[in-house]
Amino acid sequence: MDLTRVYDPELLPPLEVFLSQPQLNWEDLPGTRALLREALRQMTTSFPDSPNVVKEDHRVPGPEGAPAVPVRLYRPKGESAPLPALLWIHGGGYVIGSVEQDDLLAQHLAESVGCLVASVDYRLAPEHPFPAAVEDCYAALKWMASRADELGLDRRRLAIGGASAGGGLTAALALLTRDRGEIPLIFQLLIYPMLDDRDATRSSELFAEAPIWNREDNRRGWRAYLGEAAGGPDVSPYAAAARAQDLRGLPPAFMAVGAAEIFLDEDVDYALRLAHAGVPVELQVYPRAYHAWDGIAPLSRLAQQFVANRDRALREALHPQSAGASSPAS
Repeated sequence: MDLTRVYDPELLPPLEVFLSQPQLNWEDLPGTRALLREALRQMTTSFPDSPNVVKEDHRVPGPEGAPAVPVRLYRPKGESAPLPALLWIHGGGYVIGSVEQDDLLAQHLAESVGCLVASVDYRLAPEHPFPAAVEDCYAALKWMASRADELGLDRRRLAIGGASAGGGLTAALALLTRDRGEIPLIFQLLIYPMLDDRDATRSSELFAEAPIWNREDNRRGWRAYLGEAAGGPDVSPYAAAARAQDLRGLPPAFMAVGAAEIFLDEDVDYALRLAHAGVPVELQVYPRAYHAWDGIAPLSRLAQQFVANRDRALREALHPQSAGASSPAS
């Protein structure tokens, strides 16, 4: 693949730096996770926490028969309670990732949007296959809703969001939450979500050899999460949201995806199906962008455009009375 022809030139130097670092090793997932933890530990020494955000670690009741779920809260200082809240779900192909991975992002969202962010550390595959991850996320969401008064949250303004596999879990969680009917949601933030285990789209073929999350990575990730069921006829929509037949009644969505990544087609199709089902959806496709471009090349024009649009959409959803204002209101 000639990267200079496929990707925005501004995204290439950061990509080279990223690819020079240790990559996901499917034959040693525990080792990959350890390397990621160490890299994050070193990074935190270079990027101090925001003085405007307070962090709190909790262990909340897990699904029946399962262990407690770690949840980290990010509370903006100076905002009046009750606050709107976002449950954030990290990415990592269902097999890697942690709360620490998105620590800076969660701080940014809490401060920029003016909301409480709850980042959930769900169990990872293949040690914990479906439905462990989505049930952990639901347990965290249920804990937030049930403890809204104690946590200083506005139960009427709860959103969910995530990126990549976290975006796939977000879409699945929206379906699960709708169907269980216990918790009202007002918004879902779907960032290049991993939605379809069938892996049978044109974009999956076009970008099969992509340096970031290629087709083989995608297939391995789904197999880790779903086992032998991956790609077959009996996959639950709570595992792969693209499998859902009925998308009516879901919360409004903001979706973003790169135009040069394998998830392009499945994400665009899901956005269209949401719209056809009467769900308000904003879809943004970023030209010549590879998967996770915003994290790999955060100073690029495309990343800055995306961050501004993402934060604006979340702010408008969680602060509907001040939609269009220059700064969030409490």
